[in-house]
Amino acid sequence: MRDLIYLIVGIFFGIVLFKSEAASWFRIYEMFQFDAFHMYGIIGSALVLGVLFTQWIKRGNKKSLFGEEIKIADKEKSIARYAIGGILFGLGWALAGACPGPMYTLLGAGFLPILVVIFGALLGTFVYGLLKNKLPH
Repeated sequence: MRDLIYLIVGIFFGIVLFKSEAASWFRIYEMFQFDAFHMYGIIGSALVLGVLFTQWIKRGNKKSLFGEEIKIADKEKSIARYAIGGILFGLGWALAGACPGPMYTLLGAGFLPILVVIFGALLGTFVYGLLKNKLPH
């Protein structure tokens, strides 16, 4: 049952990304050229909602749809780690024209060249997993 719910939520998320043009390479290009507010509005609203929901969950005893208690752990603070990770993420996003969510949306919409980007993202994640313990904290 859980897998079915996750699948339905994922399909809905993909449709929203596609219909809002968040998966559009042209919209992403406009954003990086500072030519349009469209993507900044989408990202900004997602950020605000994410912060609000995270605080709502942290401040109360919330349960998942399946009755499990939800806990959000505090993260270690490190400016260098987030700066380096953010730069690498942004460079990959600018070069590929898609971040992780829209990559799968583009694949679902039939844009097969995105498979190269998905392969690169999975390979990068695998390499990070191998090197994670060797990187400075």
